[in-house]
Amino acid sequence: MRCCLSAPLAALAAFPAPRDLVRSGALLTPAVLRSALAARRERLTRTDVVTALNLELVTLAEDHAVITWYTAVPGTDDGFGHLVPAVTEGEVVYGTHPAHLDRTASEGRPTAHHHVELTDLEPGQTYYYQARSRGRAATPTPLHLVRGNAVGTSLHGLGSHGGPYSFTTPEPPPGRHLMSIALCNDLHLGETTAGRVAGVPMLRGVSQQPGLDPYPEIMSVAMVEEAHRRGADVLLAAGDISAAGAPRDLAEARRILDGFGTHGRDYFVVRGNHDRPRHPDDSFRDGFLGGADGPGYFARDLGGLRLIGLDTYEKNGNGGDAGGLSAEQLAWFRAGLRADRDQPTIVFGHHPLTTRDSVFPMGRGQRLDRGQAREIVDAYASSPGVFLHHAGHTHRNKRTVLTSAPHVTQQEVSAVKDYPGGFCLLRVHTGGYALNYYKNSSVPARAWVERSRLTAGGLWPHHALGRSVTDRNSMRQHDLSGVRAYLRT
Repeated sequence: MRCCLSAPLAALAAFPAPRDLVRSGALLTPAVLRSALAARRERLTRTDVVTALNLELVTLAEDHAVITWYTAVPGTDDGFGHLVPAVTEGEVVYGTHPAHLDRTASEGRPTAHHHVELTDLEPGQTYYYQARSRGRAATPTPLHLVRGNAVGTSLHGLGSHGGPYSFTTPEPPPGRHLMSIALCNDLHLGETTAGRVAGVPMLRGVSQQPGLDPYPEIMSVAMVEEAHRRGADVLLAAGDISAAGAPRDLAEARRILDGFGTHGRDYFVVRGNHDRPRHPDDSFRDGFLGGADGPGYFARDLGGLRLIGLDTYEKNGNGGDAGGLSAEQLAWFRAGLRADRDQPTIVFGHHPLTTRDSVFPMGRGQRLDRGQAREIVDAYASSPGVFLHHAGHTHRNKRTVLTSAPHVTQQEVSAVKDYPGGFCLLRVHTGGYALNYYKNSSVPARAWVERSRLTAGGLWPHHALGRSVTDRNSMRQHDLSGVRAYLRT
């Protein structure tokens, strides 16, 4: 089975060697060598000379923002062309005028992987900020290939070295808050190399450091913890839960996701192309569909909010071709929308309906079959209650308003498993909704996110982060007054 992304990224998520090789790697390294490397790393991280880089405005809501950056030792190399981390303090100074940054926020502890949250912001207000470590201003993640902006909602500060940069907070969704839903996908349990590209020697992929836990497990556990911390009532996992449908990996995914709550009540899962069985038993069906012979698609009611989960690879194939629904599933889906066109509805499935504006080639394997996608969008056009279509598969953050059904937003969410490594939180209000992206913030997750940004020869941020802040943070008005407040039991 081929990976989600097409040439030249066709094998970025290629099926890995057994993860036992990763876990045993530390045993193959002599203890003396490990000790020497650790001592050298410790000496480097204590240097007084640092560089601050990869600044990103990750989250932007009406009352808070999350800013991340990395501090490193100049002139070093960890063997992957990545600067060795420098543990130091960090702070963000900010204010409502670029010459008067009179407020300060920090984590309060030294780290190389800085993750600072600004709180008590005012909706609709423009702020200016600068992130600093040891007196050095952090510089943005470059997104020049896509003419993007990783650090703000305006061009202010981009022409200088270190800002200050600028963002304007959105207005909150109108009305009363009803529920919050975490949107995630592409956990890839069982994968051991991120970004491996077959036939391209320089794109060798990025693996976890020997002796550390497998990165899909680190990132999935961190995602569940972060979703809880951010107040998610429900979690939707839109496919590629495993790397190759292996029973052990799907069992581990079930164990991790059960940390959020009860499957079928607190969290819901649909299948991706990687979850199709390559073994005699259908472990995904056994683990998430109750072992039944019934379909992998479903509809649920969450207090008046209709949730529709699609199986977008309901077919035989190698995983690298276009997604597809069976004729029965497509007929069921269209009939369900016709039955109540005005009911507030979220649809989620692995393959997106459309893939626009990518720095990398996006072939037919990156989306749903074009004819079926057109039928689904046509059904949305006559169903004003549908407001969101959540998809994964492309491993990027991308917001698209569907031209033929402009009341519907398609939100592609980047992979949980590696850079930028997080999920979207959907906050549903009576008069609209907000989408906000959060990186996984545990210490092991931060380290892996920084290491895995070198996927695709270091070009991965141009694809995965989102070319603008609004590709991962947005607010729209929509009448959701028919939804009742969610009470999690």
